[in-house]
Amino acid sequence: MLRIAKPLAHAVSYIDSMTRTSPGFRLSAATGIHRGDRSYQQDQVEVMPHPRVPGCLLGIVADGMGGKSGGRKAADQVILTARQLFERYSPESESASDLLGQIVSEAHLMIKLTAISAEEEPHSTVAAFLINPDRHCHWIHAGDSRVYLFRGVRLLKRTLDHSYVQRLVDEGQITEAEATVHPQSNLLTGCLGTVQEPTGTHTTIEALEIGDTLMCCSDGLWHYFTPRELGTALDGVPPREAAELLIAKARQRATGSGDNLSLAVVRVEALS
Repeated sequence: MLRIAKPLAHAVSYIDSMTRTSPGFRLSAATGIHRGDRSYQQDQVEVMPHPRVPGCLLGIVADGMGGKSGGRKAADQVILTARQLFERYSPESESASDLLGQIVSEAHLMIKLTAISAEEEPHSTVAAFLINPDRHCHWIHAGDSRVYLFRGVRLLKRTLDHSYVQRLVDEGQITEAEATVHPQSNLLTGCLGTVQEPTGTHTTIEALEIGDTLMCCSDGLWHYFTPRELGTALDGVPPREAAELLIAKARQRATGSGDNLSLAVVRVEALS
């Protein structure tokens, strides 16, 4: 079953009314999620427009691990924590980086508490980006869920996985292409819910431009695409159609062995 857009049913459009200090723009967004060939869904994804501040938005994906209920509970906790903290966030007076760090640390703690009632130790990845009304963008991730930034079809920046194979890539022992087919590609060196405190990695983009596209997604999606393919899909059609296209193509390339997959796409558009 294919479900697209927040809340997994329709495309989201959010209008920024700030025209005095910056040109007007619109944030057009969609989410997609699919169970893949797994017997249960452990991914969660959401795009959250700020309840009070136009032009402020949070996109987040969580890929849970830990048995049938443990992984889903972990991913649910990431989304719940993010929603509660983002609703209280004031972009005029608070740090976006601090907020994202708080989401990671508090979700980590809550996941550890859910381990008491789970049949397996629950864990979750997280990848989240926050856009402020001045078009400054901040993101954070832990694990192998990713955030991508494209300008047109060109990849400007993406997160680097907290994984064993990424460490091998960093050390020059294998290539990016070899990492995707490595037998230990699923081994993580950091995520939420573990004994060790998570090492969420922050990134700041000083100013998004009209036409820029952000995407956060789980490994069940990015595993099947090159950066060029992702950029072409995201640039060529509106976010909802891009999400549908990428999920359909990932399902085709999985050939019956695909993981849960989820993505959130946000494009900065000019007001027409």
